[in-house]
Amino acid sequence: MKPLYQWSATELRQKLNCKDIRATEIVQSCLQQIEQENERLKAFITTCAEPALSTAQAIDEARSKKTPLGPLSGIPFSAKDLTPTAGIRTTLGSLLYRDWIPVQDELCVARLKQAGGVLMGKTNTPEFGLGAHTNNPLYGPTANPYDSTRSAGGSSGGAAVAIATGMCALSQGTDMGGSVRTPASFCGVVGLRPAAGRIPRPRKPLLYDVLDTDGIIARTVEDTALMLSVMAGWDAGDPMAIAGSWSLPSFGPDTIDQLMGKLRVGFSADLGIATIDSQVKAVFKKAVEQLSTICDELVPEHPDCSMAPAAFETLRAALLWYKQKNHYEAHYDQLTDTVRWNVERGKDLTAFDILTAAAQRDQLYRNFLSFFETHDVLVTVSACIPPFPHKQAEILSVNQTPLKNIIDYLTITYTISLTGLPVLSIPCGWTPTGLPIGMQLIGPPQGETLLLQFAYMLQETLNFSHRWPAEFNARNKTT
Repeated sequence: MKPLYQWSATELRQKLNCKDIRATEIVQSCLQQIEQENERLKAFITTCAEPALSTAQAIDEARSKKTPLGPLSGIPFSAKDLTPTAGIRTTLGSLLYRDWIPVQDELCVARLKQAGGVLMGKTNTPEFGLGAHTNNPLYGPTANPYDSTRSAGGSSGGAAVAIATGMCALSQGTDMGGSVRTPASFCGVVGLRPAAGRIPRPRKPLLYDVLDTDGIIARTVEDTALMLSVMAGWDAGDPMAIAGSWSLPSFGPDTIDQLMGKLRVGFSADLGIATIDSQVKAVFKKAVEQLSTICDELVPEHPDCSMAPAAFETLRAALLWYKQKNHYEAHYDQLTDTVRWNVERGKDLTAFDILTAAAQRDQLYRNFLSFFETHDVLVTVSACIPPFPHKQAEILSVNQTPLKNIIDYLTITYTISLTGLPVLSIPCGWTPTGLPIGMQLIGPPQGETLLLQFAYMLQETLNFSHRWPAEFNARNKTT
């Protein structure tokens, strides 16, 4: 029998409901994994061992008394250290917040707890979530579980490593330009950025902003859907929240039969605008060849995305200047170089610049709407490069081609962020040296159900799925 930390959240839920295992056993297994791996990989910046065990014990007692329990009762999850958690240190990866203890949970965390999820701790992030690599002055760098000399990506790198190594079953992340999808690709797991407004954020600085979202990282598509079903749902505090609830879709042989050969899928490695590493292109090409065996309509097509770089760089810069201006002016010397560079780009923007960028985003969205009139799904790569060495602080070139700035490597992900469409990264292959590569699946407006079911078909029929690091399998054979 595989150790409990390797079970999916869906499997754990079934076993808990049948009373075959106890929540305390699951939490202890994940805590042992954290103790064994975290010092080397630095996924968690803060752990909650005692509260987690106390919560698990309470759930076991409630289950023994047949008290009604939530859908995640006993399932270990983590929250990114940008996300406020009541009574638990939340550093934002910054020296300025090294001792900050919020008094209130972010809504997504509150919902996970209300559903019975057991919070294991806070996962590592670059300062304020800004950076290609999960590293900060407090802790890090977070290491890739498949090669500890390489990056886990940013900015939800800690969350992705925690999932890839069984330190928890589910991870909450955040995504503006690709901060869930890039680490998911680097760590061989599933990463979902849902439709804008699917997971409400009533405490965000600008209520009508939807560029930055909560996201989900898990080892399987079913687990991703399970977590989304708890986090999603309308909230009056967020005017951009999608009305109603979101139901957990069905998964199984019938789902595959319904989709097999029936979806119209477009594909493009670079969306016509991104520079993609040759190894990534090779893996993607092979993955598309595999897709052709289950998709009758698979065509090399994509919307016009040419306006995306100008739109994203301007809108992101304006948003970061608004959010970080006080930090920049009062604590300039304590901020990382990356944060300073990102914030400074918004200083001199004019209203006309910002509105022009907004109009470019509108056109991009209309282009995608037109695309989805004749297609069901668009697939591309999840990251322009494989996991890169720790010592490389920024991505400045791809295939020896210089990039124009330190966020240009995110073109392939931030283009989709601008549209607000649901997008999921799923493992699709490996480099010759054994590093994971992900594929982005983009769905139509509010199309998470179709997207997740399509991803499930790829997971089950093409084995586009998480693979445990070799050392874990070797260790389990000897125990």
